[in-house]
Amino acid sequence: MWFKKWFHHIDLTKDLMLLLLIGGLYSLSVALSNTFVNIYLWRQSGQFIDLALYNLTVAAVQPFAFFVAGKCAKKVDRVVVLRLGVTILGTFYIAVLSFGDQASEWIFLLGALLGWGYGFYWLAYNVLTFEITEPETRDFFNGFFGTLFSAGGMIGPMLAGFIISRFTSQIGYMIVFALSLACFSAAVVISLLLKRRPAKGKYEFLLVWRERKCNKDWKRITNAHFFQGLREGVFVFVISVFVFVTTGSELALGTYGLVYSSVSFISYSLATRVISKRFRKQVIFAAGLVLFLSLFIIVPQLTFARLLIYAALIAVAYPFLLVPYLSMTYDVIGQGRKAAQRRIEYMVVREVFINAGRILSILIFIAAVSFFGEKQSIPLLLLILGSGHSFIYFCIRKVNLHPARDLVN
Repeated sequence: MWFKKWFHHIDLTKDLMLLLLIGGLYSLSVALSNTFVNIYLWRQSGQFIDLALYNLTVAAVQPFAFFVAGKCAKKVDRVVVLRLGVTILGTFYIAVLSFGDQASEWIFLLGALLGWGYGFYWLAYNVLTFEITEPETRDFFNGFFGTLFSAGGMIGPMLAGFIISRFTSQIGYMIVFALSLACFSAAVVISLLLKRRPAKGKYEFLLVWRERKCNKDWKRITNAHFFQGLREGVFVFVISVFVFVTTGSELALGTYGLVYSSVSFISYSLATRVISKRFRKQVIFAAGLVLFLSLFIIVPQLTFARLLIYAALIAVAYPFLLVPYLSMTYDVIGQGRKAAQRRIEYMVVREVFINAGRILSILIFIAAVSFFGEKQSIPLLLLILGSGHSFIYFCIRKVNLHPARDLVN
């Protein structure tokens, strides 16, 4: 295949390529619809609090979903859990299509469905990534997946924005959500080709949680994921609403997504090739700092031009943060105690910390908006919560990875 020739130095196994393909379909579906689900609900409600409650439900359900998915993966099969996750995500879009212009009255049910879908999908996807990749191929895999995610992001938002603006809003949204459902259906079919991966042994969640006391690197990585979630919780919906409110156009939101994903596509490609293990921490520090400083472009004055500049800046920074950061996370897990037997539990604990950050972020947002109003509180909240990625470096700067191969391998 063409990418085997292009990446001839990487051992591209069948399962690795299938996992990338499933990830690509997921990325396209998310790019088509996720941002527009928030705008769809916003158009019906017009309240930041409703969007916050919807996203809070997603974040609050995910730790439970990851826990249950982890138990299923340990007792049944990781590939089966992946299929269940994709199926639940498909059910979410069926529900959105069914509720139509009454969707804002069902935000808790929709949020719960999305949270369960995310939990099952990402638990399985992350564990399969950990198992299918080696330390030498993780930077490539994370970078190439990021490239696919960006490619989906270039196609999805513009296509969705065009469709929604071309038809009356309700019909346009229904077409977009139906396309996302089709992508998830295709992902389920492709997942049937993945090699079954049953697990053995007890589900030892508490033991992995307690390992933070004796494994300093594991404690540092989980703390870093909490700060990652602190930024993600609010930013996942506030920025898209800003774009829509500023322009009043879904097509403009698609343009924003196109700018972000086009730059991100190039940045992921570069990050995959230029970041070495030796400079991972320095790159994470620089990227986290850029993500924080970029906020000073949009906080003083909100215009579409400033939002596009902001999109381009964070699109440069995110890949250079996430590629080394995710690879370091997998390496720390790989060198953890009984990583081979407990890799599922490690992934579940990691996700608990990410979602704890997201939950705290959204709760702070709800409290601030309720007591001080949107105009007064949101700009300050963006600066406070937006500093989360800057703290990742200070959590991981003392991580001491051994040059030896993963204990899991």
